[in-house]
Amino acid sequence: MKERYYLVREDILPEAIVKTIQVKQLLASGDIKTVHEAVEQVGLSRSAFYKYKDGIHLINQLERDRIVNISVDLDHQSGMLSKVLAMIADYGGNVLTIQQSIPLQGRANVVISVEMSRLSEELGNLLTGLQGVSGVKRVRLIGQG
Repeated sequence: MKERYYLVREDILPEAIVKTIQVKQLLASGDIKTVHEAVEQVGLSRSAFYKYKDGIHLINQLERDRIVNISVDLDHQSGMLSKVLAMIADYGGNVLTIQQSIPLQGRANVVISVEMSRLSEELGNLLTGLQGVSGVKRVRLIGQG
């Protein structure tokens, strides 16, 4: 069965759903370390929390969870990485991590983790655009989250 999603105003949700989100936010903030403490603070049973926790998300959290890893082989030239990062930003990507190898034989490999919250429709165009940058030798999508 295909999953379906709905956008629902908070004030019409059942109390257990709203409290589940509150528990998730407390845990994510790090202020509270255990589910037991969090559900106790908001007044929700642990069983209700576990029943709903995987099915309810804030919209911005769903967007943040979409991450891609892009591997790029670059010529060892000044400003190459800056060009790649600028293009990612131009397509609405948010760079999370960068891992670069030491240049060997005039080339370096860079693996860039990119948050896709605004990039989803543009990912193919970004990869094509990166391939067209002078000094970029190879572009591969190596993972999606």
